[in-house]
Amino acid sequence: MTRMYPMLSLAVAAIVLLAFVSPAIAQPDETKPTEKDKEKRVALELKLPKPAFKGTPTQVPPGTNLEKPRKGPRPPLMVPPGTRNVARDKPVTSSDSEPIIGELKCVTDGDKEARSGSYVELGFGRQWVQIDLKGKYAIHGLLVWHYHASARVYHDVIVQVSDDADFIENVRTVYNNDHDNSAGLGVGDAKEYWETFEGRLISVDSVKARYVRLYSNGSTADDMNHYTEVEVFAKPVK
Repeated sequence: MTRMYPMLSLAVAAIVLLAFVSPAIAQPDETKPTEKDKEKRVALELKLPKPAFKGTPTQVPPGTNLEKPRKGPRPPLMVPPGTRNVARDKPVTSSDSEPIIGELKCVTDGDKEARSGSYVELGFGRQWVQIDLKGKYAIHGLLVWHYHASARVYHDVIVQVSDDADFIENVRTVYNNDHDNSAGLGVGDAKEYWETFEGRLISVDSVKARYVRLYSNGSTADDMNHYTEVEVFAKPVK
């Protein structure tokens, strides 16, 4: 019997080794996107307005946390097939119930050109507009035009989403370029940017929500807040 112990020990060791090695080989890492998942994404098609001016200023306005100039065309936003703008003609509310210029419906009416009558002007200081998507969607991106008839930088641009119209519960921030918390909603890691005809394209990682709220806090041009158009690219949640 004593001669069988070495053989038995080797067999036990082999079983233990297989128990540790086999799961690592048989079970792929499900947290990482597979090549098949990546193939399901397509470039989002965007319809941009006409440019109102050529180029952007090179001088950094005092007090701004401006991003570096981009080299080359803007990279496309990759989204699942069937993703579309679900904000078109959806109801809009605001922290300023009586806009100085224009109407709140301008935010989602599809007119994104840099001309009179295409934008709404809200009062000074921190203001917001809110879009009710009238249903729950998986949001993959947003495209925002504040005012692009002239080059300017809007401050404290923050985008939040929620299923709660009052934005009290389950509020998630998907974009924030407030570098000093002057808006009181937390410090963001995004940079401020010049307004152009391209708008600000924001990638969102399939966040599910019904309401979208966008903040701003004046610009380098004046203390007022403007919105020309907001597009929300999403797919309905079944």
